[in-house]
Order: sequence, then structure tokens, then C-alpha cells
Amino acid sequence: MRTYDAGRCDIAVIGAGHAGIEAALAAARLGLDTVCFTVNLDSVGNMPCNPAIGGTGKGHLVRELDALGGEMARAADRACIQYRMLNRGKGPAVHSLRAQADRRRYQAVMKQTLERQEHLRLKQAEVVDIGVEGGRVVSVTTATGAVYACGAVIVASGTYLDGRTIVGETLRSSGPDGLAPAVPLAARLRELGLEMRRFKTGTPPRVNARTVDFSKMELQEGDPEPEPFSFATERAPENRAVCYLTYTNEQTHAIIRENLSRSPLYSGVIEGVGPRYCPSIETKIMRFPDKPRHQLFIEPMGLDTEELYIQGFSSSMPEEVQIRMLHSIPGLEQAEMTRCAYAIEYDCVDPTELLPTLECKKIAGLYGAGQFNGSSGYEEAAVQGFVAGVNAARKLRGRSPFILRRSDGYIGTLIDDLVTKGTEEPYRMMTSRSEYRLLHRQDNADERLAALGRELGLVSEERFRAVQEKYAAVERELKRLEETRLAPSAELNALLENRGTAPAAPGVSLAELLRRPQLSYGDLAPFDPGRPALSRPVTEQAEIRLKYEGYIKRQLKQVEEFARMEDRPLPSGLDYTAIPGLRLEAREKLQKIRPANFGQAGRISGVSPADISVLMIWIESHK
Repeated sequence: MRTYDAGRCDIAVIGAGHAGIEAALAAARLGLDTVCFTVNLDSVGNMPCNPAIGGTGKGHLVRELDALGGEMARAADRACIQYRMLNRGKGPAVHSLRAQADRRRYQAVMKQTLERQEHLRLKQAEVVDIGVEGGRVVSVTTATGAVYACGAVIVASGTYLDGRTIVGETLRSSGPDGLAPAVPLAARLRELGLEMRRFKTGTPPRVNARTVDFSKMELQEGDPEPEPFSFATERAPENRAVCYLTYTNEQTHAIIRENLSRSPLYSGVIEGVGPRYCPSIETKIMRFPDKPRHQLFIEPMGLDTEELYIQGFSSSMPEEVQIRMLHSIPGLEQAEMTRCAYAIEYDCVDPTELLPTLECKKIAGLYGAGQFNGSSGYEEAAVQGFVAGVNAARKLRGRSPFILRRSDGYIGTLIDDLVTKGTEEPYRMMTSRSEYRLLHRQDNADERLAALGRELGLVSEERFRAVQEKYAAVERELKRLEETRLAPSAELNALLENRGTAPAAPGVSLAELLRRPQLSYGDLAPFDPGRPALSRPVTEQAEIRLKYEGYIKRQLKQVEEFARMEDRPLPSGLDYTAIPGLRLEAREKLQKIRPANFGQAGRISGVSPADISVLMIWIESHK
């Protein structure tokens, strides 16, 4: 291929999905000359799977990204059409915001954001080569022969890398939504010596809304008082769409069982490993044979389209089998399938090949983000893109790396899980993955991370002051609640009796009452005439702090213990194979992953507490 000199940039970002967007914006906003490449400009910010942002655990990631200065939450608030807070019946640690997005509106918002960003160029081009000299990246080359010299490359390739879509017996070399796959780049990454893996994900079918009988389904409305994703969004979002709920049945299950021999999942056609926590409908039926039905959520793709998305119905069955499956479901008996479901296989890197900065250990200046790193989901991709973009920029500027610990939040947990433990399947964030769920709530992400975003230069002084003022108001309200005492009254004791709790003692404080699980901040309003006019986020924070005070203190102590291990560094050039007393598996794992500290070493699968003790003794004796 004949090439030509296309000039120079500081950072080349390969891919403009959710990871590539955040990587490019973060790098450019830090003043680095950045070029973001995408195979098709019309696929910027595409949502090839579900048209939604957030969900259990994922909503936490979006809020944390927003607190650090990322873009996803702000774009969601401009493009989302229905908001629902999940898990309201449980504690605040697992409350997670999920919003239905207008798919095309979200893409348009993100594309324009990239186009308007200073120091950023958005280009339609397929990157086919990454130039490496002396163990570090020096350039990228496009399919048309353009060579861009650069100091860092961020691979955010999504499911395009040697992508293959599968519908029954029909196999095609393809990216998502019928777009071209990135085949030469996949070959080049293998050539560079990276340990690659083959993963799989899937999508459900889409149907035309005018062919659906909604009377046979359950209405799923948005929250009556929806909350926005971004802490900076001042106007409450508006719910402009509704969803519906229906179920599979025994007829659906029988059709699937009758056609299992034609399912690529069970015939051996699919080679990639799929996500355990988001299985296809075929897998659900086989994994839970006694379950009589499975939920299906019917969700709009946007305000200006009749297409509906069948969440929970991911499949790779032949098209005609998919149609039979659809027509067996209440409300979908006459549904016209506009797009059939498909599975997609793609290449990704073993994430233990990466440092906590998301830079490759073998090749300096080469970073990975999103599904290239073995994760699944738009939100997981976005936060990794942000971290990769920030670290690439900081390294080129000669600054210290940006590393979030597990004790900092869900982003730190996600990246630590990937680079320390690795993953044998597409990684999905869940609240259960965090040891500090009560500290790392979605509602306090701004308090936890806005200062870090300001230090990075991605959160403005004005926005940071707003966060400070918000939590100063929380402290004032907590002090007032502690100091405000109530005289006994028949009305108060009637409320307490009605709520199933003991009568109030003379001189009880509002704070003491609010610590009772049976009472809420709103319940006490009639007995609190001096209550100031405060925003819902402020009163929410005050109530959570009072109710969970003991648990929060306990987790803060755990964080202190964690920090002690994280602050004990391990020498970067340590030869673990030469340390006597370490088990063989521990030696191999430690030598491969090369942990930065004792905390990370202790989280490596195959490294036992006894191995850590041996390592500590050896380090102490060889100081």
C-alpha cells in the first residue's frame, strides 16, 4: 500500500463509540492534539445493543464519570426520553438510575460535541496499522494510506475487531449493524505480541410498533419525579415515552428447544465466550428449564421512529425461528420484525496485559479501552475511555499517572478487576463487585470525585464550588437536625405508632427520630416548622448520612485498612520466580501481572494470603 505523511497529532483514538468518545474528549480537553478515527461518521456514539444508559451498577459508573468531568451523563440528559430509578425498594447503596435514550438523538449530540471540541479532529477512516519503534508507538496508518505520527494510541474498537455476525447458519464478517469489521487492525495487534481473546455478545430483534398489541402487555411508566444523570443538569428531565412488559411462555420455550440443533450457540458455530450476566434467550431456557416464563421489556428506539427493542430476547437463532418465537409472545403475535437478532464475535485483549493506567505493559504509549479490554456495556466502556484518555495525556505531558483505587469508587473497582484478576467472559459492572457499596453510592459521586476532576483540569472552578456549597448545606442541615428537639405530642406519637415504632422520649431530636428506619425526612415535616427550603439532593444526603451512620463509619475503617496495603509498593523489576517459598502458581501469576503494590498482589487469582506473607517477609529481609 502506498502511504503519505498526513501530519502529526499527540494522541490517536481508534474508535468513536462510548470508550473512544470519552478518551478523545478527555485528551483534547487537557490540551493534547487528538485525532479520533471511526469507520463511519454516522456510527459515532452508536447504541447497537440496547438504547439505554445506566442500570444496576452501571448508573453508578455514569455518575462517577460525570463527577470527574466526563460527557456521557450530560449527553444522556439531552437525549434520554424516560427515566427510572431501579431498586428503590432496597437501600441507597444499590439505587441505580436507568434512562431510555433516543438512539439517534444521542448519536447526534455526541457527534456534535466531538466536532465542536477544541484540539480534536474527528475523521472517518479505518486504522489498519499501528507503528511501533523501540517498544513504543509512533504512528497509525489508515486504509487509504494516511500515516499520522503520534505519541500515544488508544484502541477503543468495540466489537469491530475481526467482527463476525451470526444468525443461524448465516455467518458474515461484519461489525455491529452491518458496518465493516476491523480485520487488518486485529491482525496487527496479534502481530505486536498482545495476548488476544475471542468474546461474543448479542442483540435482540426490533419490531414495528404499529404491529404490536400493547393491550396484552403491562405498562412501564417513568418516575413521576425523574432525576437527571448529570449533577450539572439544573432542569429536571421530562419523561416523554413509556415502555411495556410482557413474558415468554411454554410455547416460546418449546420452539427454542425444537430448534436447538440450529442454534449456533449449541451447534459449535459460535466460538467466542458470551456474557454470563446477559445471556441469550436460548441460554436462559436451557439454564433455567423449570422457569415457566422470562420477562421481556418492550422499549422505544426513539421519538422519531416506530422501532421497538425487545430487551431480554437476545438470540442467534435463524431468522424464521426468531419470527416464530416472537409470534408466540403476548402482544407480539402479529409483530413485524424490522431487524433480526444476531450474535457478534470479536477480538479483545487479555486485560492483564494492561497497567492500571490502561497502558499496555509490552508497548509504551498503547492504551486500551472498552470492549477491547474485555468488558461489556456502554457505561463500562465510557469510564475506561476517560481513564485511558487522561493517562495518555498526562504521560505525554510528563505528569503522574491517574489511577483510581477500589476505595475511590466503581471505576477503580472495574479497572482493578480487569487488570488484576482478568476476565474469562465479557465483564459487566454490578454493585456486588464493590466492597464499599454504602460509601460508593451514585448519589454522592460528586462529593467523592469532583475534587479529583478539578485537579485533572476537567471540572471547572464554578462547578466544583457548587459541589462544595451543596455539601456545606448538608452539614448545616445535619447540625440543625441534631440540635432541634421536640416536645412530646399526641400527633407525633400517633405518627410513630402508625409507623410501627416506639413513642418519642421527651426532648427527642429530629436526628434521633430520623435514624429510625420507619421514618423519612418528609414524615417529620409537620413537626419541623423551622425547616429551611433545601433541594432534594441536600435532604437526601442528610437523611442517608443519619440513617446509615454506623455502617458508613465501619466501611471507612475498611478503607483505611485497604489503603495501608495499597501504600506498600512492590519493586517494578522484582523477579518473583527467584523468591523461595512462593507457590508455583503464585510465582507465575505475580510474574505475569507484576502488581504495583501488596494490595493488588493480594487480589490476584491464585495468590493466597500465605503467598503474600512470604512476599512481605522476603521484601523486608532484602530492603
